[in-house]
Amino acid sequence: MVDKLIITPTYNEIENLETFVEGVFEHLPETDILVVDDSSPDGTGKLADRLAKDEERIHVVHREGKQGLGTAYRAGFTWALERDYQYVFEMDTDLSHDPVYLPLFLRALEDDADLVIGSRNVPGGSVEGWGPMRHLISKGGSIYSRTVLGVKVKDLTSGYKGFRRRVLETLEWDAFQSEGFFFQVETNYRTLKAGFTIREVPIVFKDRTAGQSKMSGSIFIEALYKMWQLRFS
Repeated sequence: MVDKLIITPTYNEIENLETFVEGVFEHLPETDILVVDDSSPDGTGKLADRLAKDEERIHVVHREGKQGLGTAYRAGFTWALERDYQYVFEMDTDLSHDPVYLPLFLRALEDDADLVIGSRNVPGGSVEGWGPMRHLISKGGSIYSRTVLGVKVKDLTSGYKGFRRRVLETLEWDAFQSEGFFFQVETNYRTLKAGFTIREVPIVFKDRTAGQSKMSGSIFIEALYKMWQLRFS
């Protein structure tokens, strides 16, 4: 029985999905992949179904309409907890998250970490392909988040993570306030407040080369006020 699961939410990632799957299985062959597709107009969901038909390690959840990153991961976590997975990972399909780090994440989880974050902001971590403004927004947002929430995690917004099952079982997902990218910050904060251990593993984050980014101004604004709601909730 495979006890590891990679969850990857998709919306218009048809150009990246096959390469993503190949990379994951190259570096962590004894894992399953769950594609959570939000009715991608470009046919990503159909491609995922074709891949799953030929590979028993691939599974697909189809959702109606574009419902957001946070709800996609919550759906994936629920799916994982209904089965016997002990280690559950988050990854973007856009190839920004290099699967070469998956064995390092797993080793940290098997050691003493409850949640592993692929961090761009610790020694050895970096970003490739961003312009100066995006670097400024990312670094500034990280400093702002750490200050408001009073935590020491350097990369609160990273979407490349690994969880022990007990974290997913403990967090009260119905109490979460965010559905967009701020979901990552909230997950980290609630994990720490629940008494679990977080370890940051340095990664090199590579900006997508195919497809379109889902980041927008409204997502950034959401994070600004959700931060204070979370801090005083």
